[in-house]
Amino acid sequence: MIENLVYLYLLSPLHTGGTTQEGNLLGIARESHTELPYIPSSSIRGRLRASMEPAEKTDIDAKLKQISLFGSEIDDQKNEALVTAYKAKTNKDLNQLVQGTLWIGDGSILWLPVPSLSHGVVWVSSPLLLQRWKRWQDSAQGLAMGVPEYSTNLKNGKPVYLKDAILKDSDLQAWNNWQSFIPTNSTTADIKQVLVLPDKHSATLIQMALWRQVKIKLDEHKTVDGGFRYEEAIPPDTLMYFPWGITSQANGKGNASKDDFENLLAQHEILQIGGQESLGRGFVQTWLASN
Repeated sequence: MIENLVYLYLLSPLHTGGTTQEGNLLGIARESHTELPYIPSSSIRGRLRASMEPAEKTDIDAKLKQISLFGSEIDDQKNEALVTAYKAKTNKDLNQLVQGTLWIGDGSILWLPVPSLSHGVVWVSSPLLLQRWKRWQDSAQGLAMGVPEYSTNLKNGKPVYLKDAILKDSDLQAWNNWQSFIPTNSTTADIKQVLVLPDKHSATLIQMALWRQVKIKLDEHKTVDGGFRYEEAIPPDTLMYFPWGITSQANGKGNASKDDFENLLAQHEILQIGGQESLGRGFVQTWLASN
């Protein structure tokens, strides 16, 4: 059952490791069919589950709620008090992994910021990305809107200079309902300049606009060991989202699980996802989509 969407506004660069490394470039997780960056659902789920971890192992009620939402882990079977409490509450054993009542989808890009020589920063998307978001919205809220290519609210008789690209004003269509494609929130108030490009061009531009950090490896003498390497990340100020809902295994616990998850989000409006937390990477502002 699809309940809603959760939005993620990146406050700092976000890196989730990919499956391959090409040369000296450490890539990020990408969709296999589009090559666009995304956040794997396992990364989001793991961070949310960890945020529910009680400070004290003796807090059995908190652990039971965590297991109810996200399922059990192997270490839970070693906690005798937890195993006993779970058996008493559910009449089931923790001898095998238990599925939780919550499912979480992958994090997808909705709008990504691109530098512009003529407009400062322009947020770019594509019909594929917007229609994907719309389909989730259709499932949850019945939203229906068309998404034309080369649509922008920057049509003013002047060309748009993007990173390594120039778009003539005559090639662009005025987009009057662009605000309907930006979730209403104080965090997104700065997204005022938008541009929808064809999927192919948008994917190329997004690839060029990714955050790339140069790194070096030092040996025990603090001298450079080898050459430089580059690490990719989704840039700050990117707007993303992930769908979530209640599994078919909830067995009448859907409302309680929904409330527990919404309370969890309310208590953790700022989350850290992905690697390099010590460097301030992966911090995101979260909020639940309006019903």
